[in-house]
Amino acid sequence: MNTLAINRYQFNFKVATPLHLNFYSGSMLRGAFGHALRHISCMTNMKDCHACPLQSTCPYTLIFEPIAPEQHRMQNFNQVPAPYIIEPPPLGSKNYQIGEALSFSMVLMGAAIKQLPLIIFAWQRALERGLGKEQAQAKLINVALQTSSQNPQMIYQPNITESVCTPEPLKIEALKQTESLSLKINTPLRIQKKGKIISNTMTARDFMTALIRRYYLLVELYGEQYQAPDFSALVKQADTIKLTPNLKWCEWTRYSNRQQQKMTLGGVLGELTLQGNLTPFLEILNSGQWLHAGNKTSFGMGHYHIMESIND
Repeated sequence: MNTLAINRYQFNFKVATPLHLNFYSGSMLRGAFGHALRHISCMTNMKDCHACPLQSTCPYTLIFEPIAPEQHRMQNFNQVPAPYIIEPPPLGSKNYQIGEALSFSMVLMGAAIKQLPLIIFAWQRALERGLGKEQAQAKLINVALQTSSQNPQMIYQPNITESVCTPEPLKIEALKQTESLSLKINTPLRIQKKGKIISNTMTARDFMTALIRRYYLLVELYGEQYQAPDFSALVKQADTIKLTPNLKWCEWTRYSNRQQQKMTLGGVLGELTLQGNLTPFLEILNSGQWLHAGNKTSFGMGHYHIMESIND
């Protein structure tokens, strides 16, 4: 019965002034988006959103800094996952010259999909203001919905489209029954165990527990008809699955505007193979290709895609 509306949008820009992107640009893009969204959404100009009387209705907090529930039957939250994920350009430093195309994607969930016109406007403002230390500017060319087919659906072009088209949420095709799946980890995956990021010691229980918790929490917060599963039974089932990891550590340095200092961030890249009775997890594994896994997902970490399946 659990349902969660999910859409992935591709934002296409043309670089107006030279731009340098570091090895991983997700954090920088998230910061620029958040700053622009707050600037156009905030009506009180208060520094602390938690003290603002409009916090519960402000588009900025609803999208970028959602309010954690005061009470939850499973755990207490300092913060909850946001209903968006920014998926930056592919890993690797790159210098963009004037006129080059800059593209990245954004996943929206639940009610955040209805905020698409505001989100597009925020991205326009963010890149007009500039990215990075150079304050490099870029012009929005169009926004496309990434569908299950190979051809994205154009939904907005500045000065051409009268209004933003907000299409129906994507209908994710179900995976066929299988006892083997291989996952390609595209952006650094961070799953912690005893305070440390797990690499090639990762088990199916480690991976599936992180994925299950994230999936059902997102459904509870932003979905419909939420029914809590038997988490204990799912964890026991995950123990019967064999996970074969082929992972490598990936690390880079980024600058945190919030903490005003350089920070080192890392995660694992590579492949995971799952073998066993995957039936209870197929929907979650499938949705995870859009929802990502682990932490730091809001700026694109933990993205994977299913490489292959061996059907029964």
